Amino acid sequence: MKSVNIIGLKKDRKTVLEHLQNSGLIQIKKNDKSAKGFSKTDMSSQMQIFEKNVTLTEQALKAMESFAPEKKGMLSSLEGRREIDPDEIGAIASGAGEIIEICKKINNLNKQLAENSAEQVRIKTALVQLEPWQNLDIPLNTGDTKTTAVFIGTLPKQYDEIALSQELAQENPQLVFDFEIQFQSRDMTCIVMFTPLAQKAMAEEVLRNLGFAKPMSPTRHTPKEKSQRLKNKSQELFKKSEEAKAQIISYADRREDIKNTQDYFRIRADKYNVISQLDQTKHVFVVSGYIPEEDCKDLEEMCERIACCYVEFGEVDPKDAPVKLKNNRFAEPAQGIVSMYSTPSHADVDPTPILAFFFYFFFGMMFSDAGYGLVMVVAIAIVLKIFKPDKKMRNNLKLFQYCGVSTIIWGLIFGSIFGDAPATFYNVFTGADITMKQLLPWPTLDPQKDALLLMVVSIAFGLVHILIGMGCKFYICFKQKDYKAAFFDTGLWMLMLIGFAVLAVGMITTELVMFIGAGIAIACAIGLVLTQGRNKKGIVGKAIGGLASLYDITSYISDLLSYSRLLALGLTTGVMAQVFNMLATMLGTSIPGIIFMIVIFIVGHLVTIGLNALGSYVHTMRLQYVEMFSKFYEGGGKPFEPFSLNSKYFKTKNNKDN
Repeated sequence: MKSVNIIGLKKDRKTVLEHLQNSGLIQIKKNDKSAKGFSKTDMSSQMQIFEKNVTLTEQALKAMESFAPEKKGMLSSLEGRREIDPDEIGAIASGAGEIIEICKKINNLNKQLAENSAEQVRIKTALVQLEPWQNLDIPLNTGDTKTTAVFIGTLPKQYDEIALSQELAQENPQLVFDFEIQFQSRDMTCIVMFTPLAQKAMAEEVLRNLGFAKPMSPTRHTPKEKSQRLKNKSQELFKKSEEAKAQIISYADRREDIKNTQDYFRIRADKYNVISQLDQTKHVFVVSGYIPEEDCKDLEEMCERIACCYVEFGEVDPKDAPVKLKNNRFAEPAQGIVSMYSTPSHADVDPTPILAFFFYFFFGMMFSDAGYGLVMVVAIAIVLKIFKPDKKMRNNLKLFQYCGVSTIIWGLIFGSIFGDAPATFYNVFTGADITMKQLLPWPTLDPQKDALLLMVVSIAFGLVHILIGMGCKFYICFKQKDYKAAFFDTGLWMLMLIGFAVLAVGMITTELVMFIGAGIAIACAIGLVLTQGRNKKGIVGKAIGGLASLYDITSYISDLLSYSRLLALGLTTGVMAQVFNMLATMLGTSIPGIIFMIVIFIVGHLVTIGLNALGSYVHTMRLQYVEMFSKFYEGGGKPFEPFSLNSKYFKTKNNKDN
């Protein structure tokens, strides 16, 4: 990684920044303070406008999606951004004003729909409240006359005329009253009661004791008339809502324009954010940042072509430099797995090549079916050909394609092609009794019958995996000239594990090999006891520290046993596939039986592929992160984030991030 300064005339600033953004070559360095003689330009108001426009378009697209959903296929998420010529951005910019006005109209219509919906809820609630009063021929807000007090409301229990009369008389025998029951249910009685005006206070107290409550929304219209008015209003709101929906739908043909405009303002917001960070004078501007060394020549050529600029490259402190992973076509798809864990720091080695090999290797061993691997390879090849996804998605798909190749190889080793499908169908249609081992012309391993052997092989692969991780740690310590840590903290443990492996081999071969392994392990154990407490104070502390370090052997044993999942997952895939093959052939070779066979075969193996591919992915990732990365990988680096087109819907032809 190199540092870079681009010094240009202020009149060329727009051109230079647009080409830098389009190319994605450099990461802009953020400096809060300006160099002497320079200042920064406040672009916050312009950025707020651009970000507001981005929000407007997002809201408009969301509203449009509610009423005019975009027709997408099942695999549409794999499609890459639309590729355009950089000159098309100018055409998008010229129509941006019109599109923003359209977005405002769509958002206003959607707001109107939301308000209408809320009003419809209020109307529905009001109609429910008015329903018990439909037989009342006076308004709910009817007031007192010159001689009579009027009470219209509800009581919180069910009454008939006799029960209510008794209740009122019992509350106050002196009260003179008359009433009509308009509606009654299990927990409510709607009444209209009349008393002499002189007894109004007495009546209010009686009704209060009974839990009387006035209507929530009394009106000057009769309940029936008010209900009809509300229904008419509801119909009018419904009509207006349908008209608003139709107007929103009418803008569906501008969806692509809205998407392009959203990207345009997102790009402009990013550009103005960069402008606010640049050191500038009245006549010149300076762009400071980082650039991968291999891109320096491209940057120089671009600057010479577009403007009169001075480009200066310099060295950068590795601790401050961002990290850009660079690997060959085999390892590049695995960069995403590394980044999910953490970007390498300046002190790390890039683990991507090692991780890529073992990820493909272990995934294939767990998935372990040649038929499934072939499906993965072919399906992903078709997707890559048809959809042309963006770089990130393309790498993810290539990762699984390489895993598919490994799966084919391991499937052939285990003699598994859609489980035992070839042998099963051959036996069903011919009446023979043949196995996959007999059918295939090469020697195979059966995970069910050779489980112990495969368990040993799995742990052996795990030992190699762990030793390579420890070897990386040895290399890092050696590079940092920490020779004690390299030899004592890592080297001795590596030799001890190798000693145990030789010892295990000797137990099934010759005593000489066993003694050699035991000698290596014992010598390393003595070395660990003598060196691991070297940072402790006093002889006793050093001795205790050295002895205690031997306890770490349990963690290594635990790590090695984790690799038994290679056998377990491979066994699961094979058994599930065989079960579905058996189910598929249950009805024989009749026409219904063949139809049943095809359906169960397809559905069953799709289920097996889905479940076991997910399991293989998760457990393979665990073996990388927990068992290997823990031996040497620190992470914590700052990823290289170039100034580029941060677009969602389109990309330019010559952008490096395609």
